[in-house]
Amino acid sequence: MFGSLTGFDGGLFDELRRLQEEVDNLFDQWPAITGVRSISPGTFPALNVGATPDRFEVYLFAAGLDPRKLELSIQQNLLTVAGKRELPVNERASYYRRERFAGEFRRVITLPEDADPDRVEARYRDGVLHISVQRKESAKPRTIALN
Repeated sequence: MFGSLTGFDGGLFDELRRLQEEVDNLFDQWPAITGVRSISPGTFPALNVGATPDRFEVYLFAAGLDPRKLELSIQQNLLTVAGKRELPVNERASYYRRERFAGEFRRVITLPEDADPDRVEARYRDGVLHISVQRKESAKPRTIALN
């Protein structure tokens, strides 16, 4: 009906719709870039990094890990967390979709210069790895008394 009004048959609009879908699919393959340090979707484990006047707090959301198999290290203000997540697979089942990450992972977080590598605490509880890095005493603000 509309093809006769515009002078085009449906093929042109079908072709434009197909081209639009191809462009959309092309951009869906690339990670959404929201900043200089953004990561691609599905990066494991997801993390939050924050700071207080006394310390830096890192939270890695990593349910299903064996904390004994995690490797944590800090060198030249780089905090590295590595490990392996193993998920059971039922060999008799047919999976149509599997979105939980399984396999080896490594996350490297750059800490500010005032992070003290000698004062780091880490604990794993309820699927969350919490790493607390104290600031160097020399970097903390101090009050100067007036005479």
